[in-house]
Amino acid sequence: MSDTKPYVRPDVALFLQFLNAVPGPKFWEVPADDARAMTAAMRDVADAPVGKLAIIRDISIPGPTGPISARVYDKRADRGAGPVMVFYHGGGFVIGSLYTYEPYCAEVARLLDLPVISIDYRLSPEHPFPAPAEDCEAATRWIASSPAELGLEVTGLITSGDSAGGNLTIVTTMALRDNPAAVPVLVQHPIYPVVTLDADWPSMREFATGYLLTDEAMAYFGDGHAATPGDYRAEPLNFDQSGMPPSLVTTASLDPLRDQGIAYVEKLKQAGIRVVHRSADGTIHGHINIRQAIPSTQQDVEGNIEALKSMLAEVMADA
Repeated sequence: MSDTKPYVRPDVALFLQFLNAVPGPKFWEVPADDARAMTAAMRDVADAPVGKLAIIRDISIPGPTGPISARVYDKRADRGAGPVMVFYHGGGFVIGSLYTYEPYCAEVARLLDLPVISIDYRLSPEHPFPAPAEDCEAATRWIASSPAELGLEVTGLITSGDSAGGNLTIVTTMALRDNPAAVPVLVQHPIYPVVTLDADWPSMREFATGYLLTDEAMAYFGDGHAATPGDYRAEPLNFDQSGMPPSLVTTASLDPLRDQGIAYVEKLKQAGIRVVHRSADGTIHGHINIRQAIPSTQQDVEGNIEALKSMLAEVMADA
């Protein structure tokens, strides 16, 4: 490990100082329902307001074991045929919800000027691996078919999500590569994704404590999700990435997951996939939904969406 201290943005340093001084139990020290409540309460403290949109609408999607709740965000009340983003939230497969990611999804719908559909997949430990992945694949296939209940004519998909949702982005895209849906995945945008069960990475050691996503939190998530080693849905890094769509991968320099995200970028490059890697330097895992507490995050999100728009424009021009 280097003796040089990593660069930390001033607003990130202030947030970490506050976060690490908060008294009481941490979310990984309490049952899942309590951890989810703590995470929901953090949204109102740390994240930006949802803001105005023409459409914020709940829908129900047929799933493998019952209905899957989802939420549609759109800046336009009337929308012609076109691509949609399907978003899979983070939270280690254990916490996270439509509610906790609503500010981010609303902001992306505004910046991207496309519908964003957030998927409320089943959570572990009540529904362990591979239930979240099964729900996300089923929901994405349903959206691709432009069902009447969706009220949108979908011509292509953008898959995206952060952390655990970054994993779900990749494995859903792999599933649709191998068994195509009604319309193609045009671009995938995993954000600081989980791509392996291997914990032997320098960033895992360097940022194990004090940077929001701790080793205790990762153990809590891992125990709850109970992923099967060797399954592509647990470890997509170890599987062939040939034939994947153009990919925008985001990592954060102070994130324990940083190095595995960078390894996934290299895996895509080796497979001949067009990939853009954006590193959010000086910030932490989970920053996309801490925009109020870490104001510099707004530039990260805007930069990501600009890069995504450029990639999407190139793909559609080539079609």
